[in-house]
Amino acid sequence: MKTYEVRVHPSAAQLPRDEQLAWHIASFAANPGALDADVLEMIACRIVDNASVALAAINRRPVASARAMALGHPRKGGATLYGLPSTQRFDAEWAAWANATAVRELDYHDTFLAAEYSHPADAISPLIAVAQQMGVTGADLARGIAVHYEVHVALVKAISLHKYKKDHAGHLAPATTAGIGAMLGLPAEVIYQAVGQAVHLAFSTRQSRKGEISSWKAYVPGFTGKLAVECIDRAMRGEGSPSPIYEGEDSVIAWMLGGKNDVYHVSLPLPGDSPRAILETYTKAHSAEYQAQALIDLAIEMGHQIPDLDQVASILLETSHHTHYVIGTGAADPQKSDPEASRETLDHSIMYILAVALEDGDWHHVDSYTRARARAADKRGLWHKITTVEHPDWTARYHEEDPDKRQFGGRIIITLKDGTVIEGARGVADAHPNGKAPWGWDAYVGKLNTLVGQELGSAGVQRFTDAAYRLASLAAAEIDLLIPALPAGTVEPSTITGEGIFDRGL
Repeated sequence: MKTYEVRVHPSAAQLPRDEQLAWHIASFAANPGALDADVLEMIACRIVDNASVALAAINRRPVASARAMALGHPRKGGATLYGLPSTQRFDAEWAAWANATAVRELDYHDTFLAAEYSHPADAISPLIAVAQQMGVTGADLARGIAVHYEVHVALVKAISLHKYKKDHAGHLAPATTAGIGAMLGLPAEVIYQAVGQAVHLAFSTRQSRKGEISSWKAYVPGFTGKLAVECIDRAMRGEGSPSPIYEGEDSVIAWMLGGKNDVYHVSLPLPGDSPRAILETYTKAHSAEYQAQALIDLAIEMGHQIPDLDQVASILLETSHHTHYVIGTGAADPQKSDPEASRETLDHSIMYILAVALEDGDWHHVDSYTRARARAADKRGLWHKITTVEHPDWTARYHEEDPDKRQFGGRIIITLKDGTVIEGARGVADAHPNGKAPWGWDAYVGKLNTLVGQELGSAGVQRFTDAAYRLASLAAAEIDLLIPALPAGTVEPSTITGEGIFDRGL
C-alpha cells in the first residue's frame, strides 16, 4: 500500500500525471497482482448474493422498467438479463443498466461504510455485461471485480461525499470504470482517461436519499454502470478527459467537495500488489439500510423480553452520527414517520424498522414493507415513540480504522409505562464477519435458496452456484451461467410499466 496526498493545485502548477489520484488508480488497475483463494471465494459469494436479490426483485416495477428500456437495445453477441434466456442479448451498457437496477432494488446486498457509504457489488452487473460482450474469461472477470472493490474501498475510506451532500455514486463510477479497465487488460493511459470522465460525470446530490426517497435509489448503480461502460469505450478510441479531475482548480474537490483547503489521504495498492479489499466488505441478512442490520437483530431479540408492547412509553436509540442523521430522527424528515411513504423511504427509517422488528420478531424483504404493514405500525403507535440520538462512542466505533473493531450498531433503551427499563446493545450484525454468525459460502447459497430456490429449481441453483464458485476457471462461453434465467412465464412482460420512448419501433 502507498498513501497519496490529494488536494487542489492551481492550473499554473501543471500537476504531473503521475502525481494525480486518477493516475494512481489507473496504474494499479492496469497491473494488479494475482488473486488469493479467499478473495476468489468471496467474489463468488457476492455473485450469488447479487443474483439472489436481483431475481427476488425481478417483477418489481423499477426492475421491470429498467428491463423494458434494455429490451429496446438488442444486440447479437451482447449481454444477457437476469431472468431471461441467454438467447436474448442486448447492448452491454443497457444490460448493465437493467441488471444493476435489479440488484439494488431491494437494498439487500453488500455494503462498506467508512468516511463515505457504498454498495460495492453494484459494479458486478456492469462488469459481467462487458465480459459477456467482449468474450473475456472468468479469470479476467474476477480480476476486474477485485480491482473494483480495491479502488472503491480506498475512495470510501478516504473521501467523504455525504459531508458535502453528494451521493456515493461519485466513488462507484470511477471504481467500476477501473474494474472494467482491469478486466479488459487495458493500459494505464486508457484507464486514466476513462476514470477522469467517470468522475467528471458521476457527481450528484444526496437529495436522492433525503425526504421522499424514490426508485432512483435503485437506478443509481445502473446509471453509473452504463456511464462506466461508455467512458471505457470512449477512452479505448483514444479520446481524453478533463484533468486533473480530482486536483484541478475547477475540479470535483475544488467545487463539489471541500475546496482548495481540503486534503485527503488515499491509500492504494502498488502495481503488482494483490487486491484484498473485498474481504473488508459485508452483506445484508435483512432488506434494509445497513446501519439497521445490527439493530434489527437486536430488536428481534429484545422483543421477546417485552410481554406487551403497548406498555412501552418510549424507546431511545443511542447510535452513530450517520444512523442518527441519515435514517434516524436527526434527519428531520417527516416522511420517515409517514405510513404512506415509499418503500425506499421506509427502508431508510430506523424508527419504522425498529418498531416492525419489535412487533413481528422477524424481518421480511416484502411483508415488512407492505402498505398494510406500515398502516398497522402507524395505528399501534410504537413507531412514534422512538427517538434517536448521536452518541460519540458509537460514532467513534463507526470510524474505527481497525476493521476488527469497527461497529455500526447502537444501544436501544426501552422504558415501559411502569418505569421498567430494558436495554441492549449490538455493535455489528450477526451476519457481519465479526458477528455472532458470520456469513460464508453456505449462507450466501442459503439466501439464494430462500429467495428464489423454488423458481430456479435445484438443478438451476446447482448449475449457477457451481459456475460462480469456479469463476476463475470459467471459459468465455460460460460467463452466461452467472446471469441465471427463470422458467418461461416467470418474468412479467414490460407492459406492466407503461410505454416509453424505447418501446417504439420494436
